[in-house]
Amino acid sequence: MTLKLCNATLPDLPVTVGHPGYDRSALSAGILHFGVGNFHRAHQATYLDSLMAMGEAQDWALVGAGVFEGEKRGRDILMAQDWLTTLVEQEANKSEARVLGSMIDFIEPANAPATIARMTEADIRIVSMTITEGGYFLDAKDNFDPKHPSIAHDAENPDSPKTVFGMILCALKARRDAGLAPFTIMCCDNIPHNGAVTRRTLTGLARLTDSAFADWIESNVAFPNAMVDRITPATTDRERGILREEFGIEDGWPVFCEDFTQWVLEDNFPLGRPPLEKVGVQFTPDVIPFELMKLRILNAGHAVIAYPAGLMDIHFVHEAMEHPLIRAFLRKIETEEIVPHVPPVPNTDTSAYFDKIEERFSNPKIGDTIRRLCLDGSNRQPKFVIPALRDALAAGAKFDGLALECALWCRYCAGTTDSGAEIAPNDPNWDKLVPIAREAKTRPQAWLEQDAVYGDLAQNEAFAERFAHWLEALWKDGTKAVLTRYIESS
Repeated sequence: MTLKLCNATLPDLPVTVGHPGYDRSALSAGILHFGVGNFHRAHQATYLDSLMAMGEAQDWALVGAGVFEGEKRGRDILMAQDWLTTLVEQEANKSEARVLGSMIDFIEPANAPATIARMTEADIRIVSMTITEGGYFLDAKDNFDPKHPSIAHDAENPDSPKTVFGMILCALKARRDAGLAPFTIMCCDNIPHNGAVTRRTLTGLARLTDSAFADWIESNVAFPNAMVDRITPATTDRERGILREEFGIEDGWPVFCEDFTQWVLEDNFPLGRPPLEKVGVQFTPDVIPFELMKLRILNAGHAVIAYPAGLMDIHFVHEAMEHPLIRAFLRKIETEEIVPHVPPVPNTDTSAYFDKIEERFSNPKIGDTIRRLCLDGSNRQPKFVIPALRDALAAGAKFDGLALECALWCRYCAGTTDSGAEIAPNDPNWDKLVPIAREAKTRPQAWLEQDAVYGDLAQNEAFAERFAHWLEALWKDGTKAVLTRYIESS
């Protein structure tokens, strides 16, 4: 027999399942969060739940928000569960479940007036976001792109915005006009200097219609930088089934994740914040070293294993790590081409950090998929892989494996695996990527001419030559042969 998750069933949950021991009816809102997906619930919502279990942060409960119609389905599921989520933390030899109670409401997604009104209320002191790497409207040089259609819409219609940033601007203006202090804006996405990037996008949009207001934001609104980390795959019927069979819980949208979690954050919250240091959040005046370490070693590492595994028809990430060629490929690139160029991090051994990453990727319980890692390369490659490549080139050091990674991504975007199986669309720009990747089979430079990804690297002769070499070899000999060749090279 299974129990359908809701407030009424909490007392009847199995004793092995943790659940809120605090009075959820006594919680009050403090944070409005855009992007109520799996990562947010496995990360920020989990830290807050831990604080609440200690009797802390009772006035910092979460209110969800979203800008897309597609987010309504998730809201409907959570609303039917009284905003509760089952979190399952998994190690190789054990799984532990707990129910999170830190969310108390979720504004109807794509309802701009309701979302803006909620942010205008005085109890909202932090607005946070997990809107993916592609949600910040950046150009090839990571600068704000005022020509993006969504930005153009909000600039032309500032009182009826469709983007997160347009809604935030409306709320900040309403608070300013009402004499209410601005909330802190906290980015929780995997973007270098994410607080600074968020500031640039928000002020960039403001400047299109009201430069004085943009200046006010620059002077009055806090944007703390952060580094966030926890491997959290998408929820499928597999996870829902495990939850029913192993824990007796019926949850329409559970979250499965690794047991490891990390959050490094600048302490810049003018209206206050939860005492997150009590549950393991590391506050520091400079997040950048931690951020670069994670983006280079973990996120670029994900890309390194993703595309060869995808071309070899491997489904799960831990299965890719069990393949000797892929594991050796990852270790060679990391130790020779990525880790040596990661700047020093306080109290951290970057080589040991990679060893831990390798262990985390290998966790067989997570069920993370190669397809998820391959997703959205057009946004992830320029943020994770290309900076590591630039570092290696600037140092006059080895970069051949990173050139091969670029070739593997190109080969993947041609739309078929080595076995001839079709790859379903797996990028917002898939329709554009496929013809370019197929043209690159005979003219490799076509791929490097994607300025939004490679910028001036297309003119780097050494990189272009090695990219072309590897791409030709992938088409001619296949992924396994090419990985073997690279691994055995001196």
